[in-house]
Amino acid sequence: MHDPHKLRPRGAPAARRRSLLLAVAAFLAVALIAGVYTLAHAVPSPGRAMRASVGADAGAGAGVIDASLGSAIETIIAANRQYQVGVALMDTAGGQLHQYGVEEPFEAASTAKVLTAAAYYRLVEDGSASPDDELGAYTSGFQLRSMIQDSNNDSWSLLMQAVGLAGLSAYAASLDIAYDPEVNTLSTADMAHLLAELSEGRLLNAEHMEQLLSYMQDTNDEDLIPAAVPSGVTVFHKYGLLDGELHDAAILSTSAASFVLVIYTKGGGLDDVPQRTALIHDITTAVTAALF
Repeated sequence: MHDPHKLRPRGAPAARRRSLLLAVAAFLAVALIAGVYTLAHAVPSPGRAMRASVGADAGAGAGVIDASLGSAIETIIAANRQYQVGVALMDTAGGQLHQYGVEEPFEAASTAKVLTAAAYYRLVEDGSASPDDELGAYTSGFQLRSMIQDSNNDSWSLLMQAVGLAGLSAYAASLDIAYDPEVNTLSTADMAHLLAELSEGRLLNAEHMEQLLSYMQDTNDEDLIPAAVPSGVTVFHKYGLLDGELHDAAILSTSAASFVLVIYTKGGGLDDVPQRTALIHDITTAVTAALF
């Protein structure tokens, strides 16, 4: 244990001792304030914490969405004029939305299931529903996972009924998204906005955000955007396949950055799915090569 008397010379005047003690106290106060400030600013948002944990093995750098990347995407779209193609891309941390190709709404197919899931989770958060509620033959919690991870349409129908079609439209409107469940159309911009809000923790509380994102991994179809993403980049996504629609909407994350990539395509039917899958891969490869 240190002898406090060794902090000052013997026989020092009382005034000098008081000055020394005041100086030490002032130093400690400044250090304490600085420490509190640093700690407060070191706590990440839920979305940033999530991507830091899942993407910790990725490289430290991240690219930017620039004119060169936009030109590469537009070139790929131009080479596939037989299809309608819309692409939305943005940095989730308040980045500007970039759209390429078709900007008008598409029939959203199963990508809209993310909106339904978020709307139901909000009912849980305000106490109007519970994941333990009976919904069909199972609980609503089971139906949420089945709807997102397995793209189960029966689960989707049950959850939409639980939210209510008017309630679902109202929830979408609260996010500045125009959505009619009976028509089920979304633009790539709307879908990108939804995923960015989810990724950054502004849509749901941390528990529900992490649960929903976990359902958007290892889904029953990983052949679209996930198949073209390099090692070290974590993918959370929801695909859609219906008649002529083939879509994928994803959050691409590393410890350094997180981007939303939405690719909607429309063809003549299901016969050209392999060709449009290759198109989605080409766009994903261009994006990840530039950003990661």
